[in-house]
Amino acid sequence: MEENIQATTDVPVQEVIQEHVDKASGFFTDVVEYFKGILPQLIIAVIVLVIGIIMARIISRIIGKGMKKSNMDNAAQSFLVSVIRIILYTVVGIMVLSVLNVPMSSIITILGAAGLAASLALQNCLTNLCGGFILLFSKPFSAGDTVELDGTVGTVEAIGVLYTKISTFDGKTILIPNGNVTSARLINYTETPTRRVDLTFDISYNADYNLARSLILTAAMENPLILTNPEPVVRMAAHKESAIAIDVRVWVKNDDYSEVKYTLNEEVKRIFDRNGIEIPYNQLDVHIIN
Repeated sequence: MEENIQATTDVPVQEVIQEHVDKASGFFTDVVEYFKGILPQLIIAVIVLVIGIIMARIISRIIGKGMKKSNMDNAAQSFLVSVIRIILYTVVGIMVLSVLNVPMSSIITILGAAGLAASLALQNCLTNLCGGFILLFSKPFSAGDTVELDGTVGTVEAIGVLYTKISTFDGKTILIPNGNVTSARLINYTETPTRRVDLTFDISYNADYNLARSLILTAAMENPLILTNPEPVVRMAAHKESAIAIDVRVWVKNDDYSEVKYTLNEEVKRIFDRNGIEIPYNQLDVHIIN
């Protein structure tokens, strides 16, 4: 009796297993047949992809070398080469899809949908990309210029597709999004050959102002890095609570700015000490009324 029950239960299980095996076998057979049918197209697509990438790199290098012979600055060259490389890779991708018999209408639909999704998800990147084009054509600065962007002072190393690379004078490398660069307050110190050094010195109310002014003027005129045209300006700026402020304005070449700033500060301190000109601390006069 038990043997009969076991026999009746084994038959359906075997049939179910065989059915799943047949389905799996049929699926793999269909996959193999499908790939056999498109194998020539896959091989051609791979060949087109490899050749396309190689040609895109070669064309990018040729264009880059051609730009180096022109008067275009290095920052603009690197930016344009990056954009051209992206366009060439996009063309290669479209060619590969065409070889795989993907209809052009489908490709356009896919590109449109991808562009819409990318524009929504990558708004900042698109803003930075547009900012790069603005910087390229408006040319507010070039590679090698010393600029100030929202308080950051440094030398422009490159203008990339999305970021502008700046090296600060303390050895830091800062990447600023191009979108921020176009909307930031920009000062280009290299645009003009000269730059003004602005300093302020405080002296005591008991000190001889005319003597202090004469000493500062002498120090400025004797410094070979300070230009005589425009002439140095040394004038009383303000009556502070504890001191008289003297403004000093001198003009120098761009490359000499830091050297003159430090040298003039040091020299004024030395001549003040030699001539008894006091640089006061903050003071408070207290009057006691009995």
